Amino acid sequence: MSVLNIREAQREGARLVISLAGISGGGKTYTALQLAYGLANFNSRKVGFIDTENRRGSLYAEILKNDAGEIQRFQIGDLDAPFSPKRYTEAILEFQNAGVEVLVLDSGSHEWEGTGGCEEIAERGAVRGMKDWSTSKSEHKKFVNTMLASNMHIIVCVRAREKVKISKDGSGKTVVESQGMQPICEKNFMFEMTASMLMWNEGTAQTVIKCPAELKPILGRESGYITAADGKALRDWVDGAKQLDPAIEAARNMLRSISEQGMDAYRAAWPKLPKKVQKALVDDGSHESLKAAAEAFDKQRVDSKPGGAALDDLNKELAEDGDAGAFE
Repeated sequence: MSVLNIREAQREGARLVISLAGISGGGKTYTALQLAYGLANFNSRKVGFIDTENRRGSLYAEILKNDAGEIQRFQIGDLDAPFSPKRYTEAILEFQNAGVEVLVLDSGSHEWEGTGGCEEIAERGAVRGMKDWSTSKSEHKKFVNTMLASNMHIIVCVRAREKVKISKDGSGKTVVESQGMQPICEKNFMFEMTASMLMWNEGTAQTVIKCPAELKPILGRESGYITAADGKALRDWVDGAKQLDPAIEAARNMLRSISEQGMDAYRAAWPKLPKKVQKALVDDGSHESLKAAAEAFDKQRVDSKPGGAALDDLNKELAEDGDAGAFE
């Protein structure tokens, strides 16, 4: 079974995941919605908004307007505590299933340090004073993978705070030194994105953390507002790539998420796909590589238990003797 689906490289089926970090009042939410509006080809009904800020997102209900000045309403859903990675994942998938094309998540910081978030998960599983970061970061990675595998473009707003260093000078006087702005998220989160930046001065300035060269003329200017027109420029760049069949792409992304649950879940999902979609995924090699991923996830879970390797071999034998033929 192939682990990789090796093919000629092409820019196709691109989905953008963008993070905007900044202090309160830094212009994150307004910018995210404008960017989303353009990315959705100025169709506000295709824009979704996950609000973790106690309905604060509803204050922006009238900011999207068409050329005639008419208010364009977007879709919004409130996510309340606990802010676990799993609940974030479920909320993202709900909007995806609702047919949203561009999703704003405000804010992603709660997933890390909010009530029920990763920091609390690590503390809750502490043993003899040692926090359970293994479980916490495993859950976080599933959340990130859901965003990266989504059918939607996603824009994540991230809170930031000033990081300071407190020390004593030669006379014993306390000195507070600014270490710059620190996004409130897992340390690698901003680098998992397609593009990420710090927002300043109510959105009129940005500091780029990560941005592909092709997108720097749009997102890498570092001065001036990022507008809906910039979102449309991003959409035009995406649409300039080879276009994929939406049904096939949706099925591939769905199976990618399902593969994390292992082969049993994958076997249950595969027969539900239309024959045409199954054939396309077999022909382009996706089916084989996704099955390999599902088996690898199963093996990871089994190997973490005593006697794992032997049990894994037994599971393989049972799979081969059972309905594995349905995957030919």
